This record gives sequence, structure tokens and C-alpha cells, in this order.
Amino acid sequence: MKLYNFFRSGTSHRLRIALNLKGIGYDYVAVDLRKNEHQGAVYKALNPQGLVPVLVDGDRVLTQSVAIIEWLEERYPTPALLPPDVNDRAHVRALAAVIGCDIHPVNNKRILDTLRASFGADDAAINLWCGTWISDGFDAYEALLAADTRRAGFSFRNAPTIADVYLVPQIESARRFKVDLGRWPLIMEVDANCGALEAFQRATPTAQPDAS
Repeated sequence: MKLYNFFRSGTSHRLRIALNLKGIGYDYVAVDLRKNEHQGAVYKALNPQGLVPVLVDGDRVLTQSVAIIEWLEERYPTPALLPPDVNDRAHVRALAAVIGCDIHPVNNKRILDTLRASFGADDAAINLWCGTWISDGFDAYEALLAADTRRAGFSFRNAPTIADVYLVPQIESARRFKVDLGRWPLIMEVDANCGALEAFQRATPTAQPDAS
């Protein structure tokens, strides 16, 4: 497998975590978003959206991290990143969607570039924008964690799930945008427990070959 990704991309980060948790090896192909390599003709021939990540498995080209992670879960079901019970799976997917649908999309690079280019946003305004949506989503996520009496250290019970795969990169992004994380102690507990696992450690942005 080949993983086309950028070290600091949240969607790339989440896919690296999922691959590591599944124990799936891959060749790392760096796509430098700072140099707009994702907008070049060569990369757009691979993914017409010009977005990372892309996972290539033989002659199969997979795009969109949500779809790729679900594909991994179906093709490599062990270890499972979704619980066996249908209601529990819905709960875990809902947690992931707080990040994947409601926080990340309005804070990704093309949105922030547009805010800078079209609306004159400076770094302070960008941090305020990102912090607003991260805080709104994390408030809800924290409340969902607090309401789950079966939870034991992770987003769901006592082992990583897709919810944690999504959450941890968003925490990394929150730090980059100078969000005060102290108001969400349960989220920070999850982050610490995930951070103790090798699969998460090897996926961190700073551990990637293109990190700088």
C-alpha cells in the first residue's frame, strides 16, 4: 500500500492511526500542502479533488479518509475499531462525526486560505475562527463522554475506536491554533491514554518523514 499524505493534515493523521492500529504497513508518500503539490496535475490525476490522504492498494485508489477508514474496518476487521453491537457502533460513529463532520471541515487548509485571501483574516482571526468551532464541538464531545457510564479511559469503554482515531488529530490541531484544552478533562484523559499507545505515537505529525 502507498499512503499519499501530509504530516500535519488532520485527515492524514487519522488514517495513519487507523493503519497503525490495524497493524497494516504502508509506503509513505509525502504531498507538501505548503507547496501546493496537492493542486498539481500529477496529484489531481490520482485524486481529482486535490485533497489528502489517498491510499493506493494495488490498482485501487481510495480517497476520503472517512471512506478509507470504513474500508479498512471491513477489509481488516481485526482488531476491530467499531464495537459489535449496532447501537454502540452508532454511538462511536456519532462521536467521530462530531470531529469529522462538524469541526474539521470548517477548519481545514482551503477554508483558512480563503479566509486569509478573501476576507483579510490574520493569524489572530484564524485562531479565533478555529477555536470557536473546536470549542463548540469539544463541549459536546465532553458532554457525551461524561454521560457514558460504561466508558473506561477511551472515547468508548477501554480500548481505542474510530472515535479516538478522529479525536486525537483534532486535539493536535487545537494545540496548533492555541486553544486552551484545560476545560475538557475527559477529552484530555482520552488523549493521554491514546498517547501511551505505539500506534498513536508513530502517527504523530512530528514523527513523519516530511515533518519540519
